[in-house]
Amino acid sequence: MKFYWIKTNWIIKKIFSNYSWDVSDAGNMVYLTFDDGPIPVVTEWVLAELKKHGFKATFFSIGDNIDKHPEIFNKVISEGHSIGNHTFNHLNGWNTSTEDYIENVARCEKAIGKNINQTLKSRLFRPPYGKIKTAQSKAIQKLGYKIIMWDVLSADFDTTISKEQCLDNVLSNVKPGSIIVFHDSVKAFKNLEYVLPKTLDFLKENNFNCDVL
Repeated sequence: MKFYWIKTNWIIKKIFSNYSWDVSDAGNMVYLTFDDGPIPVVTEWVLAELKKHGFKATFFSIGDNIDKHPEIFNKVISEGHSIGNHTFNHLNGWNTSTEDYIENVARCEKAIGKNINQTLKSRLFRPPYGKIKTAQSKAIQKLGYKIIMWDVLSADFDTTISKEQCLDNVLSNVKPGSIIVFHDSVKAFKNLEYVLPKTLDFLKENNFNCDVL
Protein backbone atom coordinates (compact mmCIF):
# COMPACT_ATOMS: atom_id res chain seq x y z
CA MET A 1 0.00 0.00 0.00
CA LYS A 2 1.31 3.42 -0.93
CA PHE A 3 1.72 6.05 1.75
CA TYR A 4 3.02 9.60 1.59
CA TRP A 5 2.28 12.90 3.26
CA ILE A 6 0.37 15.39 1.09
CA LYS A 7 0.70 18.07 3.77
CA THR A 8 3.90 17.47 5.72
CA ASN A 9 3.14 16.83 9.37
CA TRP A 10 4.49 19.43 11.80
CA ILE A 11 6.03 16.66 13.89
CA ILE A 12 8.14 15.55 10.92
CA LYS A 13 9.23 19.14 10.35
CA LYS A 14 10.25 19.45 13.99
CA ILE A 15 12.15 16.15 14.11
CA PHE A 16 14.01 16.97 10.89
CA SER A 17 14.38 20.67 11.49
CA ASN A 18 17.78 20.72 9.77
CA TYR A 19 15.93 20.36 6.45
CA SER A 20 13.92 23.13 4.77
CA TRP A 21 10.23 22.23 4.62
CA ASP A 22 8.75 25.69 4.05
CA VAL A 23 9.79 29.33 4.27
CA SER A 24 8.78 31.40 7.29
CA ASP A 25 7.93 35.09 6.96
CA ALA A 26 7.48 34.63 3.21
CA GLY A 27 4.67 37.16 2.88
CA ASN A 28 2.59 36.24 -0.15
CA MET A 29 5.29 34.01 -1.62
CA VAL A 30 5.05 30.30 -2.36
CA TYR A 31 7.76 28.17 -3.90
CA LEU A 32 7.08 25.88 -6.83
CA THR A 33 9.55 23.05 -7.32
CA PHE A 34 9.85 20.49 -10.11
CA ASP A 35 11.73 17.20 -9.72
CA ASP A 36 13.25 14.71 -12.17
CA GLY A 37 13.87 16.75 -15.34
CA PRO A 38 14.98 18.01 -17.68
CA ILE A 39 12.71 16.04 -20.02
CA PRO A 40 11.86 16.98 -23.64
CA VAL A 41 8.36 18.39 -24.13
CA VAL A 42 7.44 18.17 -20.44
CA THR A 43 10.02 20.60 -19.02
CA GLU A 44 9.57 22.92 -21.97
CA TRP A 45 5.81 22.94 -21.41
CA VAL A 46 6.34 23.76 -17.72
CA LEU A 47 8.61 26.66 -18.63
CA ALA A 48 5.98 28.04 -21.01
CA GLU A 49 3.27 27.85 -18.34
CA LEU A 50 5.45 29.61 -15.77
CA LYS A 51 6.30 32.32 -18.27
CA LYS A 52 2.60 33.04 -18.91
CA HIS A 53 2.18 33.99 -15.27
CA GLY A 54 5.58 35.60 -14.72
CA PHE A 55 6.41 33.03 -12.03
CA LYS A 56 9.80 31.56 -11.20
CA ALA A 57 10.47 28.07 -9.85
CA THR A 58 13.22 25.74 -8.69
CA PHE A 59 14.07 22.63 -10.73
CA PHE A 60 15.71 19.69 -8.94
CA SER A 61 17.38 18.02 -11.87
CA ILE A 62 18.72 14.50 -12.38
CA GLY A 63 22.32 14.54 -13.60
CA ASP A 64 21.76 11.86 -16.22
CA ASN A 65 18.91 13.90 -17.70
CA ILE A 66 21.08 17.03 -17.69
CA ASP A 67 23.73 15.21 -19.73
CA LYS A 68 21.11 13.87 -22.13
CA HIS A 69 19.24 17.19 -22.57
CA PRO A 70 21.67 20.07 -21.89
CA GLU A 71 19.79 22.45 -24.18
CA ILE A 72 16.64 22.13 -22.05
CA PHE A 73 18.62 22.48 -18.85
CA ASN A 74 20.21 25.65 -20.18
CA LYS A 75 16.77 26.97 -21.08
CA VAL A 76 15.68 26.52 -17.45
CA ILE A 77 18.66 28.61 -16.35
CA SER A 78 18.34 31.26 -19.06
CA GLU A 79 14.70 31.89 -18.13
CA GLY A 80 15.68 32.82 -14.59
CA HIS A 81 14.77 29.70 -12.64
CA SER A 82 17.01 28.14 -10.01
CA ILE A 83 18.24 24.59 -10.09
CA GLY A 84 19.10 21.94 -7.54
CA ASN A 85 20.85 18.60 -7.33
CA HIS A 86 18.60 15.50 -7.38
CA THR A 87 21.42 12.93 -7.69
CA PHE A 88 22.70 11.59 -11.00
CA ASN A 89 20.56 8.45 -11.13
CA HIS A 90 17.57 9.27 -8.88
CA LEU A 91 18.85 7.09 -6.05
CA ASN A 92 16.84 5.99 -3.05
CA GLY A 93 19.10 6.89 -0.15
CA TRP A 94 17.64 4.24 2.12
CA ASN A 95 18.76 1.53 -0.31
CA THR A 96 22.18 3.02 -1.12
CA SER A 97 25.44 3.12 0.81
CA THR A 98 26.52 6.56 1.93
CA GLU A 99 29.70 6.33 -0.13
CA ASP A 100 27.80 5.49 -3.33
CA TYR A 101 25.16 8.12 -2.61
CA ILE A 102 27.65 10.96 -2.12
CA GLU A 103 29.51 9.87 -5.26
CA ASN A 104 26.23 10.05 -7.20
CA VAL A 105 25.52 13.52 -5.84
CA ALA A 106 29.00 14.57 -6.98
CA ARG A 107 28.30 13.22 -10.49
CA CYS A 108 25.15 15.35 -10.65
CA GLU A 109 27.09 18.39 -9.45
CA LYS A 110 29.58 17.81 -12.24
CA ALA A 111 26.76 17.68 -14.79
CA ILE A 112 25.37 20.94 -13.40
CA GLY A 113 28.81 22.56 -13.43
CA LYS A 114 29.22 21.92 -17.15
CA ASN A 115 26.28 24.20 -17.84
CA ILE A 116 26.50 27.08 -15.39
CA ASN A 117 29.07 29.58 -14.22
CA GLN A 118 31.02 28.11 -11.32
CA THR A 119 30.14 31.07 -9.10
CA LEU A 120 26.46 30.20 -9.55
CA LYS A 121 26.84 26.49 -8.82
CA SER A 122 23.69 25.17 -7.20
CA ARG A 123 23.85 24.36 -3.52
CA LEU A 124 20.29 23.11 -3.20
CA PHE A 125 19.67 19.39 -2.83
CA ARG A 126 16.51 17.31 -2.73
CA PRO A 127 16.72 13.57 -2.02
CA PRO A 128 14.74 11.45 -4.49
CA TYR A 129 11.60 10.02 -2.82
CA GLY A 130 12.47 12.18 0.19
CA LYS A 131 14.49 9.19 1.43
CA ILE A 132 17.90 9.92 2.87
CA LYS A 133 19.96 8.50 5.72
CA THR A 134 21.30 10.70 8.50
CA ALA A 135 24.91 10.01 7.50
CA GLN A 136 24.12 10.95 3.91
CA SER A 137 22.42 14.20 4.87
CA LYS A 138 25.31 15.18 7.16
CA ALA A 139 27.82 14.52 4.40
CA ILE A 140 25.80 16.51 1.87
CA GLN A 141 25.38 19.45 4.24
CA LYS A 142 29.12 19.34 4.95
CA LEU A 143 29.63 19.87 1.21
CA GLY A 144 27.65 23.10 1.54
CA TYR A 145 24.26 21.95 0.32
CA LYS A 146 20.95 23.06 1.77
CA ILE A 147 18.51 20.14 1.84
CA ILE A 148 15.11 21.18 0.49
CA MET A 149 12.10 19.02 1.30
CA TRP A 150 8.48 20.20 0.94
CA ASP A 151 5.36 21.39 2.67
CA VAL A 152 2.87 20.31 -0.03
CA LEU A 153 3.14 17.23 -2.26
CA SER A 154 0.97 17.27 -5.39
CA ALA A 155 1.44 13.49 -5.90
CA ASP A 156 1.30 14.10 -9.63
CA PHE A 157 3.57 11.05 -10.03
CA ASP A 158 0.81 8.76 -8.67
CA THR A 159 -1.02 7.32 -11.69
CA THR A 160 -3.70 5.80 -9.42
CA ILE A 161 -5.18 9.15 -8.36
CA SER A 162 -7.39 11.39 -10.49
CA LYS A 163 -6.21 14.70 -11.85
CA GLU A 164 -8.94 16.37 -9.75
CA GLN A 165 -7.56 14.79 -6.57
CA CYS A 166 -4.09 15.88 -7.55
CA LEU A 167 -5.29 19.47 -7.90
CA ASP A 168 -7.08 19.31 -4.55
CA ASN A 169 -3.87 18.06 -2.93
CA VAL A 170 -2.30 21.40 -3.82
CA LEU A 171 -5.11 23.93 -3.50
CA SER A 172 -6.39 22.58 -0.16
CA ASN A 173 -2.99 22.78 1.49
CA VAL A 174 -1.05 25.70 0.04
CA LYS A 175 -0.28 28.60 2.34
CA PRO A 176 2.21 31.47 2.37
CA GLY A 177 5.71 30.05 2.46
CA SER A 178 4.73 26.61 1.14
CA ILE A 179 7.24 24.62 -0.87
CA ILE A 180 5.18 22.65 -3.41
CA VAL A 181 6.44 19.59 -5.27
CA PHE A 182 5.59 18.80 -8.88
CA HIS A 183 7.47 16.54 -11.32
CA ASP A 184 8.49 17.47 -14.86
CA SER A 185 8.53 13.81 -15.86
CA VAL A 186 6.73 11.69 -18.44
CA LYS A 187 5.03 9.68 -15.70
CA ALA A 188 3.57 12.78 -14.02
CA PHE A 189 2.66 14.69 -17.17
CA LYS A 190 -0.95 13.51 -17.43
CA ASN A 191 -1.74 14.95 -13.99
CA LEU A 192 0.61 17.89 -14.31
CA GLU A 193 -0.91 19.06 -17.58
CA TYR A 194 -4.25 19.46 -15.82
CA VAL A 195 -3.05 20.64 -12.41
CA LEU A 196 -0.30 23.16 -13.11
CA PRO A 197 -2.29 25.72 -15.16
CA LYS A 198 -5.12 25.65 -12.61
CA THR A 199 -2.66 25.98 -9.73
CA LEU A 200 -0.96 28.96 -11.36
CA ASP A 201 -4.33 30.62 -12.01
CA PHE A 202 -5.35 30.03 -8.39
CA LEU A 203 -2.13 31.51 -7.05
CA LYS A 204 -2.44 34.57 -9.28
CA GLU A 205 -6.10 35.12 -8.38
CA ASN A 206 -5.29 34.88 -4.67
CA ASN A 207 -2.40 37.34 -4.90
CA PHE A 208 0.37 34.82 -4.36
CA ASN A 209 3.71 35.20 -6.08
CA CYS A 210 6.21 32.48 -6.90
CA ASP A 211 9.98 32.84 -6.75
CA VAL A 212 13.10 30.69 -6.67
CA LEU A 213 14.50 29.15 -3.51
